Amino acid sequence: MFRTFALSIALCATLPFSAQAFERISDRAMFVNTVDGRDLRIALYALTLNVRADGTIVGRAAGWGITGLWVWEDGYFCRDMDWSGTEIDYNCQLVEVSGNRIRFTTDQGAGNDAVLRIR
Repeated sequence: MFRTFALSIALCATLPFSAQAFERISDRAMFVNTVDGRDLRIALYALTLNVRADGTIVGRAAGWGITGLWVWEDGYFCRDMDWSGTEIDYNCQLVEVSGNRIRFTTDQGAGNDAVLRIR
């Protein structure tokens, strides 16, 4: 239970406001160009994700492994993940980028968001 709560907090954390606006990523090619081969990180939660062009997700959060699969569907990043045995339900998310930050907003942009650094 604590692990699920901790990952939920990590995936909904936001970074301080910046004057640079976020721009929507609306197609798969642009998304892959932005994330493939890079780490997506929230250092405070020891969260690192690699979202790969082949449709896989691997990473770690709070010391536990993360795996998952993703597809690009109707302009949204849709994924399901497993955090060391805890399922993270399928969800389609709005994706936006600003410099070296990427923001994922759940429920096709209507839910919580998480801002990660691109490294």
